Amino acid sequence: MTARIAIVADIHHGAPSLTKRGDAALALMEEFARFTNDARPDLVLDLGDRISDIDRDRDLELEREVAEAFRAIETPVCHINGNHDREHLDVEDNERVLGQALGHQTIDIGGWRIVIWRADTHIHRGPKFGSFHLPEADLLWLSRTVRNSDRPMLIASHVPISGHSQVGNYYFENNSAASTYPQAARARAMVEQARFPVVFLSGHVHWNTVTSVNGIVHLTQQSLTESFTTDGEPAEAMGLIELGETVNWRVEGRDPLSLGFRPTVARWTPPVPPFHSLAEIPAGKEDEPA
Repeated sequence: MTARIAIVADIHHGAPSLTKRGDAALALMEEFARFTNDARPDLVLDLGDRISDIDRDRDLELEREVAEAFRAIETPVCHINGNHDREHLDVEDNERVLGQALGHQTIDIGGWRIVIWRADTHIHRGPKFGSFHLPEADLLWLSRTVRNSDRPMLIASHVPISGHSQVGNYYFENNSAASTYPQAARARAMVEQARFPVVFLSGHVHWNTVTSVNGIVHLTQQSLTESFTTDGEPAEAMGLIELGETVNWRVEGRDPLSLGFRPTVARWTPPVPPFHSLAEIPAGKEDEPA
């Protein structure tokens, strides 16, 4: 049995902003509805950042327009809040607009557990830009869910935790701290407790990436309306992932990607300590008792 999931990320409905073509978002959502209804998936995942925020009143209007666009999709949709959905709106605002609870959730489909990790995505403003922060409750829920799972998992979030390079990224090469959580290493350690294969899927960083960390494959999907990789035109990214003994992920649009792999539960050999500490151990003495 397999699970088939359609994915959209970082819709950014609103006025154009930097490289985000938010003016094209609603027309592209019509295309995504057609793409999804043709694909007939078991579930649709919205990875968050449905709007480009302005102020509370306008953000509510924009969110309602995106919610209306999702109603053309015939398959159940699970939404995740992104940071722009939370800049001027709270979780309850988004719940009222979207008509669904936005707490953590698991759904079993085709032998896989879909783990919808709706960790906090509000950016906490500081002396400079500010950053994300993971509440301990979000980390503990993730740890318990992973340890108690009796099957492979697709974990979906807005913010990635892989720690992958942001070199070349328009937004994050010079702002890498805003591309993930400060507690990302702890979150990865919790995911790595899994007794079954795990695939981790996120949005936020506005490009397609594949990163393997300790035997776990982390994916990020391109934004629907981003243009820094597509010469000023919206990327039109629409994803479909099929989960079985092998995983097949494809992203259509102007920034396409196609990937197939076999997920594994195997973990890697732990990293070597700093070389300078190894140099202090005489050759041939590494395994001698203290």
